Amino acid sequence: MEKLKKTFMYTWMYVVMAFVVIVCLFPLLWVVMSSFKTNGEILSSPFSLPTAISFEPYIRVLSTNNFALYGLNSLMIATVATVGSLLIYAMGAYAIAKFNFPGKNLLYVLFTITMLVPGHTKTQPIFSLVMALNLYDTKQGLMLVYLSGGMAMCMFVLRSAFAAIPKEMSEAATIDGAGFFRTFWQMHLPLAKSGMATTGILMFLGNWNEYYFAALLTSSAKNRTLPYALAFFNEAFAYDYTRMFAALTLIILPGLIIYVFSQEQVQMSVVSSGVKG
Repeated sequence: MEKLKKTFMYTWMYVVMAFVVIVCLFPLLWVVMSSFKTNGEILSSPFSLPTAISFEPYIRVLSTNNFALYGLNSLMIATVATVGSLLIYAMGAYAIAKFNFPGKNLLYVLFTITMLVPGHTKTQPIFSLVMALNLYDTKQGLMLVYLSGGMAMCMFVLRSAFAAIPKEMSEAATIDGAGFFRTFWQMHLPLAKSGMATTGILMFLGNWNEYYFAALLTSSAKNRTLPYALAFFNEAFAYDYTRMFAALTLIILPGLIIYVFSQEQVQMSVVSSGVKG
């Protein structure tokens, strides 16, 4: 009886996991398959496999509609915001993890509690601040917004990464004459590279896929990012579903590739952040 119960539990578990995988992957696979079909095939048999493989829709998307410009904007904004976040918040997380000072726990709670605040609720103050700084419709404005938006996640993951480093190593560095910055840059930062890599990947993917503030804070094509430009692709390709799905595939593909090659490290670091420190 016990064996039968255990078999039933494992079977049910695998059924649920298979269902979740199908629900998550099917829309992505359908978009990719549809990008190789003709309009007629998409309308007549949307769930069938493509009869031929042609990259002509991808070539036309890349050569028209400023796709390369939008991609470069997304890459630049996401990269600068991610690198800036890592440099700034790594120092803050290091100080909170390794030093005792009045109000340390309160500061950490205030930093991380913003993860519980929906991003849309900060629309008015962010918009007013960007306008006051004369950064509306600029790449710099989006970079600042993305940089500040990653504070909670960076502090949460990096604090745990630094806290996992034995304090005896800091004491040994101090005895050898290393100062604060030398200890941080040459010892603790390399040892926390797993947490840094995980934070950087999550930050980059979030910045790359962000749509709301990109649509709110930019208006000209020269500063438009790919997720925001997707709305214009839908209008331009309203009756050309093949190219529309090709554009969708090109937008989501970089994020998928990055996560596929780094998922194990991301999952291990996120799990460890909940049990260390």
